[in-house]
Amino acid sequence: MIKAGIVGATGYAGNELVRLLLGHGGAEIKWLYSRNSAGTPYKEIYKNFFQIIDMDCTDRDLSELVSDVDVVFTATPQGYLSTVLNREMLNKARFIDLSADYRIKDIGVYEKWYHLSHGSPELVKDAVYGLCEINREEIRKTRLLANPGCFTTCAILTAYPLVKEGLIEEKSIVINALSGVSGAGRSAKVQNLFCEVNENAKAYGVTTHRHTPEIEEQLSIAAGKDVMVNFTPHLVPMQRGILSTISADLKAGTTEDAISAAYEKYYGKEQFIRLLPYGECPETRHTEGSNFVDIGFKVDSRTGRAILMGALDNLVKGAAGQAVQNMNIMFSLPESQGLTAIPMVP
Repeated sequence: MIKAGIVGATGYAGNELVRLLLGHGGAEIKWLYSRNSAGTPYKEIYKNFFQIIDMDCTDRDLSELVSDVDVVFTATPQGYLSTVLNREMLNKARFIDLSADYRIKDIGVYEKWYHLSHGSPELVKDAVYGLCEINREEIRKTRLLANPGCFTTCAILTAYPLVKEGLIEEKSIVINALSGVSGAGRSAKVQNLFCEVNENAKAYGVTTHRHTPEIEEQLSIAAGKDVMVNFTPHLVPMQRGILSTISADLKAGTTEDAISAAYEKYYGKEQFIRLLPYGECPETRHTEGSNFVDIGFKVDSRTGRAILMGALDNLVKGAAGQAVQNMNIMFSLPESQGLTAIPMVP
């Protein structure tokens, strides 16, 4: 039985980690860390756990708590883990970080986009980017796992096979993505109030969204050269979900069959990536509550561009579900353990 601790347990991603781990069968939660809710029963913070979990939040020193577990999940704001993590703690437990602190290898890029000074740059080289379907072998061996962001998971997985196989012009990639409000977290913000979000859709972080360098870095690794993208996120009035629509110029000779073959090559045997029939568009409601990513595409012969589409649940495959999937890989468990929930419709 894997002993797990969760830092940032009272946020939406933390709540989702609790839900998934309680139903996992191969893991047990030893403690729930929250500086703001220490001493508060978790079932009072999230009433869905009434008569299911009987545990109070703690704010004991993390360097002490880490001795009680095999793995620590940190669902915390950017900048937290990099300021507290050290090699001694890593020797005691594996860490799966849901923030961006260890996702980007170039420290200067991280500090520029996140406006933070990195607290432990010496550990960045040890971290593995936890996109399960792409970095599985590296994930098995690491003690520090950088869990990808929600927008990035959807965008990278949707574009990766075509970039890796050289089927699209790398300089022409444009990504438009829609997100549910839970992606902004649980903290009180005026812009996320019901009256601000309901019956409304808006772009935000235009040209400045912090997931941009993460997408570019991973697609650059796939392409073997620098890739820059236009990434524009949008907030829409739903609780969960990410929908990415990616357009790019096709390279000469690229056909529908070549694109289908590329997706099949990389994802044909992947349990959590569902490749839709040609021309079928993924919908967020078909992945809600699950660890699935649905991917579809269409070729626009008039413009010579491909339209690639991906959908996932931002709190599951885009956060906690992918973190549990990474834990399964790291501890040599069946990759789907605790993650077999069927999407909820309606």
